[in-house]
Parts: sequence; C-alpha cells; structure tokens
Amino acid sequence: MASRILGGLLIVAAGSGIVVYTEAILETFGSMNWAERLMPFYGGSRFAYKLIGIFFVIIGFMMITGMLGNVLWALLGGLFTGFRTLPPPQ
Repeated sequence: MASRILGGLLIVAAGSGIVVYTEAILETFGSMNWAERLMPFYGGSRFAYKLIGIFFVIIGFMMITGMLGNVLWALLGGLFTGFRTLPPPQ
C-alpha cells in the first residue's frame, strides 16, 4: 500500500513538473511535428507537453486512490478475456 502511494506521488510530481517546466522541456527535447501540425492554434508542442503532464497527474492520483487497476481493466480487459481465469480486481 505504501509503495502504491509513493509511486503515485512520484508520478504526480513528474506530471506537475512537466506542466510547470514545459518551456524547458520544449527547449531540451524540441517540438513535436505532429502536435504542431494538428494543434497550431493551441500552441502545438507546448499544449501537447501540458496534456502529457496532466495525463501523468491523473494516472498518479488514480494509482494513489486504487482506481487505476479497475480503469485499466474496464478499458483493456476485453483484449485479455481469453487468457484471464481470475475475476477482475475490485
């Protein structure tokens, strides 16, 4: 349980860092051509980096609260129905 909370907090911190330091990340890794092409009016790569950071924050909070397994099972469980013999996690 403590490792789930600690891991979730680390993911939340990483996502928050991505959102806060978007400009430094953009200078380090450069722009994403697909983001510039698909989202020119929203800031392109900056917006994409912020969305990635927000995604990490959401995943981290879901990990802390124990919801991540249920959400992943709901989204991806159909891919593994032939292989799984145990009931889904609760």
